[in-house]
Amino acid sequence: MANLEITLKRSFIGRKQNQIQTAKALGLTKLNKSVVKPDNESVRGMVRTISHLVEVKEA
Repeated sequence: MANLEITLKRSFIGRKQNQIQTAKALGLTKLNKSVVKPDNESVRGMVRTISHLVEVKEA
């Protein structure tokens, strides 16, 4: 099973509350912080919600 490396590239300032909560649920708390998550439908949906804030690579 593949993994996704998700990096926070943009700030939470001025964002909707659901976008902030989604990023924190993924473990993204600071700029340029990266997390590795499994590539499944729930994670992809969360990434789609905050796609304008993150950079995603396959790990």
